[in-house]
Amino acid sequence: MNAAAFRAFRSRNFRLFFGGQSLSLLGTWMQKTAVSWVVYAQTHSKFMLGVSVFATLFPSALFSLLGGVVADRYSRYRVLLLTQVLSMGQAALLALAVYWRPDAVWPIMALSAALGVINAFDVPARQSLVYELVADKQDVPNAVALNSTMLNLSKLLGPALAGLAIERLGATVCFGLNAFSFVAVIGSLLAMRLPAFVARPSTQNLLAELADGFHYVQATPAIRFIISTLGLTALLVLPFTTLMPVYAKDIFGGTATTFGLLDGAIGLGGLVGALYLAGLPPATNLNKVVTFTTFVFGAGLLLFAYTPWYGLALAFLVVAAFGMMAQTTISVTLLQTLVLPAMRGRVISLYVLVYTAALPLGSVVVGAVSQRLGVQPTVLAESLLAFGIGLLYWRNLRQAAPAAPPELAAR
Repeated sequence: MNAAAFRAFRSRNFRLFFGGQSLSLLGTWMQKTAVSWVVYAQTHSKFMLGVSVFATLFPSALFSLLGGVVADRYSRYRVLLLTQVLSMGQAALLALAVYWRPDAVWPIMALSAALGVINAFDVPARQSLVYELVADKQDVPNAVALNSTMLNLSKLLGPALAGLAIERLGATVCFGLNAFSFVAVIGSLLAMRLPAFVARPSTQNLLAELADGFHYVQATPAIRFIISTLGLTALLVLPFTTLMPVYAKDIFGGTATTFGLLDGAIGLGGLVGALYLAGLPPATNLNKVVTFTTFVFGAGLLLFAYTPWYGLALAFLVVAAFGMMAQTTISVTLLQTLVLPAMRGRVISLYVLVYTAALPLGSVVVGAVSQRLGVQPTVLAESLLAFGIGLLYWRNLRQAAPAAPPELAAR
């Protein structure tokens, strides 16, 4: 991969952001893996796995629109700094809860819900801030791809480390390490040099500003299509990840390490996808790439669903995750570059709303369906639904005029 694939690192603020977030996200994925394992180990319920995802994501859906307005009205930097401090506190409380009571499933659910509320404000601020951290706006798509690389590297390493830590040291250690990892991201934020925040004059109340965001998305077909297809994917296909503990424990007869490696395979596929996107030339038609990668997503799941051999299943999971993360990353890139800056926080919050409402609902449905039909038929059905969403992208590609890269005007 040539140096152009890392061109966003020319911006000092983005380098700091990338470094701090890398360590913090590693801890975050260790915590997510530990939460899923503890819930399933204590309850032996596939449905409760879906509920654990719901507990984190549904509060994000409830408050994400407010988070988007806050990100557009106030300093995104200060909002992000505050949410990172609160997330550190949440991780510390989770470690204490499991230390005092190892079977603390409902305290885990309550603290997961608290994290969901924090994330409702964190995600719009963090995603919107990426644009501001890059000095040359032509590097924004590369910054988004590198951001996804960081996320997927943490998905690759975090679950695998969590599996080892759970077996040897216990789940409490995973939660404690996540709390400590926030020191890195808070330190990187404090070291940044950003222009002084100038408050945007506003004569509207929060509800009116929120309504403006809805109207903007409604009047912009390209943005509306991106958010809609992401919502369908989150509802119908992405919840396959909820079933990984079941594959690890029941299908492959494994342990927490088996589960960690399955999650790690998802992270590896996502990492490869993000690196692939980071190396794309600026003139690449991203709409063609997102269509292709959605079909790759479906094909990977189709092959994974009934594979009886663990090693081969890991390989197919990497293929599925490649398509999954490429689709999501391209969609976020298009949102970052197409939207007007004054609307960026609200549009991203609408995306977060759709995503975080659809994914937990889908997780609960998938948990219930798999309880009745079995996990393998459920994942097979999800692969077919991924092909259906790929056809929507293909139809949209045929109907649209040949698209140049998103306009990156100096806005």
